[in-house]
Amino acid sequence: MSPAVRAGLAVSHEEGDGPPWRADLGDGTYRNPVLCTDLSDPDVIRVGDDFHLVASTFAAAPGLTLATSRDLVDWRLTGHALAAQEPADVFARPQRGKGVWAPSLRFHAGRYHVFYGDPDFGVRVLTATRPAGPWSAPHLIKAGRGLIDPCPLWDADGSAYLVHGWAASRSGISNRLTLHRMSADATELLDEGRTLIDGDEIPGCHTLEGPKLYRRDGWYYVFAPAGGVATGWQSVFRSRSIGGPYEHRIVLAQRDTEVNGPHQGAWVDTPSGEDWFLHFQDRGVYGRVVHLQPMRWGADGWPVIGVDPDENGCGKPVLVHPRPAVSPVADSGALTPDPVDERFSPDGLGPQWSWQANPVRSWWSLTEEPGVLRLFARPDRDAEDLRAVGQVLTRRWPAVEFAVTVDVRPVGPPGRAWRGGLAVLGDDYAWLGVSTGPAGSRLVLRRRIDGADAETELAARDLDSADPAPIRLRLEVSAGGRCRFGVADADGVFRLVGTGPDATFAATAGRWVGAKVGLFAVSEPTAGGAQAITAAGGADDAGGSAYLAVDGIRLTALRSRIADTAEG
Repeated sequence: MSPAVRAGLAVSHEEGDGPPWRADLGDGTYRNPVLCTDLSDPDVIRVGDDFHLVASTFAAAPGLTLATSRDLVDWRLTGHALAAQEPADVFARPQRGKGVWAPSLRFHAGRYHVFYGDPDFGVRVLTATRPAGPWSAPHLIKAGRGLIDPCPLWDADGSAYLVHGWAASRSGISNRLTLHRMSADATELLDEGRTLIDGDEIPGCHTLEGPKLYRRDGWYYVFAPAGGVATGWQSVFRSRSIGGPYEHRIVLAQRDTEVNGPHQGAWVDTPSGEDWFLHFQDRGVYGRVVHLQPMRWGADGWPVIGVDPDENGCGKPVLVHPRPAVSPVADSGALTPDPVDERFSPDGLGPQWSWQANPVRSWWSLTEEPGVLRLFARPDRDAEDLRAVGQVLTRRWPAVEFAVTVDVRPVGPPGRAWRGGLAVLGDDYAWLGVSTGPAGSRLVLRRRIDGADAETELAARDLDSADPAPIRLRLEVSAGGRCRFGVADADGVFRLVGTGPDATFAATAGRWVGAKVGLFAVSEPTAGGAQAITAAGGADDAGGSAYLAVDGIRLTALRSRIADTAEG
């Protein structure tokens, strides 16, 4: 690394770049979202003094992201419950929008249980004695298409139940919740199930899904969202009998706030007896971010979520509110969801990272060069479409505005054709990095629009293949998901890559997920199949001799450092 580039990194530290987002305002209040990142369909429980969260991850692997908190405001990602998606042969390739939908998390009989629905295969359950694992292999408790959003309940008399919703895209059924009796050990369902709540019988109700089942003071409550992801509301149903009939009330809606679709989440209480509700808000390119709402139980036995100024029973979301009354956590900054300055550990990738398909160990190494991530340019039949390549390492966007700075080194035999770099991924994608081949190496900016047949090259210049110095790449994301790429020159100054309309672009969301940041290295199979793709998505050749070395990555609050003049 050149002295100028090293100096640039030192300046970053001296300027005190902070994390992209802080929910704690430092004055006894917090702001929403408490998790300004794409953690869809959150479920939360408290065990002792600790709060635990699980979220949807769709086709990403590992899946079922877990997080923990002591105060519901400052959260730390801790890992994943699902090491790889099942069936393994299906998820050896990216399956956009499929996989893990709307999990639930419960603690019963000394074990943590995560239930999740895969709309193409059925409902599965995993267990562990600690949130950190190890987690059991996923057990298919109900096979079938369209089965989503499962949630269990263990009743006081030892009975156990499971409620779930339906995906009309697979089953033709929607707006309906189904209840089963379940074995106490959560290994099997004991009946064929019955309709618990039919949303078609409720005026104005549609897309009823995501149920969470609770019992309180002799009442059974079903917290369930309705109305659609971006425009919906939070309903609650209650009955004296788990089998119904159920009364209904809408308890949280957007009303006159900027928080669209405030729904699908979890009720949790604190050790001091406060009640809170966590839910998501769909923000398009930013994904489904997590809000924390105050909650109280009315004298009539119905929950009131958010604030209800006209006392009509339907609350509205808060954006700023006093923090939960729990013991303060020392060094709350350590509980930010993502590290700001990441150096890679030989022990493994952090919980902020996931792959676009079930990972193959030959895709990367953290041990051959300690402190450095090597991404091997394994051949892939879909190398020209990053959305279809499993060996793309991704992480969620961490805020509305942020910057990513990464140092990379392309390493490989002269003439080998491969490419790698830093990407923004959604239905559209763009990437800045290195493309190598018989004619040498080039720094390129490429973009592909959803529906296009190929990538478009927006900028390119030759690189000195004899120069082993790292290339410092930078991505800056501003409000609205506006993105631009830069590269550091010899003096450590970031220069804009691309000119005119090609210099900036609006990122797009993916299938049920927000845009992601990605790192990758990939090559195309050679003619005649000399580099054969294995069933697991890896390769049987020596393609790993070419790789992208990632020396480190920083995600910080946006402080624009890309000069308006293009690099050249």
